[in-house]
Amino acid sequence: MAAPTESPSMPDAPPVASAPAAASSAQDGRPIQSTGARIVAVTSGKGGVGKTFVSANLAAALARRGHRVLVLDADLGLANLDVVLNLYPKLTLHDVITGKAQLDEVVVPTPGGFSVVLAGSGMVEYSRLTPEVRNELLRVIEQLTPHYDVMLLDTGAGISDVVLFSVSLASEVLVVATPEPTSLTDAYAAIKVLAAQQDRQHIRLVVNQTARPGDGRAITSQLQQVLNRFVATGSGQPLRLIHMGDIPADPSVRDAVMRRQLLVQHMPGSPAALAVSQLAGKFESTLLPPAS
Repeated sequence: MAAPTESPSMPDAPPVASAPAAASSAQDGRPIQSTGARIVAVTSGKGGVGKTFVSANLAAALARRGHRVLVLDADLGLANLDVVLNLYPKLTLHDVITGKAQLDEVVVPTPGGFSVVLAGSGMVEYSRLTPEVRNELLRVIEQLTPHYDVMLLDTGAGISDVVLFSVSLASEVLVVATPEPTSLTDAYAAIKVLAAQQDRQHIRLVVNQTARPGDGRAITSQLQQVLNRFVATGSGQPLRLIHMGDIPADPSVRDAVMRRQLLVQHMPGSPAALAVSQLAGKFESTLLPPAS
C-alpha cells in the first residue's frame, strides 16, 4: 500500500479553466452558489473504482435520512448510472441539450427514494467540452438546485475538459479511489490538477475495496504527505485531504451490481452497505443542513 511519488510523468494542470471563486460565474465554470442543493462532484482518477456505485448508494443512504437528493449523470458520453439502477429511460440529458425534451421530462424517480437525470452512452460529441454543452449543463444544474438538498454529480473519470468543468461547478469534491497503485497514482494526479486549476483548498476522499479496517485512513495520510511536498493551493498552503471513510471489499457489492440493485436497499446489513451508510452520516453531519 504505497502512496504515489512525484515524477516527471505526473501531469501538470492543463491551462484551460479558471479557478473557482466565492461567487458563481457561469462563464468561468465556477462553483454554483445557490440557496438550494449542496453540489458535490463524485469523481475519480481512473475508471473501475466504484465511483457510480458510490454515487448511487450514497444517494439512497442520504434519501433514507430524509434528504431530497438528485444524482446527475455527468459522464455525458459514457454514462452507466442507468445500468446500475436498472432504469430504461426514454429521454436523457442529451435530449435536453439538443432541445428535444424539457428538463422536467428527464428527471426520473428511483426505487432508492432519490431522483436522477441520466445521460447517454457512446456519444462521441461529448468527448470534448463545447460552448453548447457547457451552457446547457450550467442551465440544467442551476434550474435543478432549488428543488433538492443535495445534488451529486457523477462525473467521468480522469482529467478531461468535460470532467474538470463538471467538477468545477461543485462546491465539494469527493474522490473515489481503491488501494491499487494505479488508482492511487491517478487519484493523486487528479487531485493535483484540481488544486492547481480550481484552487481547491480541500478535497474529500473515500477509499473503496479496502482489505482491512484503517487502510483508507493510512492511504489518506500517505497521499497527504505527498501533497504537502508537491502541491500547494493559491494561498500557498498545502491542499487538505479529508478522509470520509472506507468501503470494505465485499462480495455482496458484485452481487448487487450484477442484479442491478442498490446495495443499501437490498442488502443493508452487508459490510459495504453499512460503510456507505456511515459515509452518508458523515456527509450529513459535515455538509448538509438537518433534513426537513
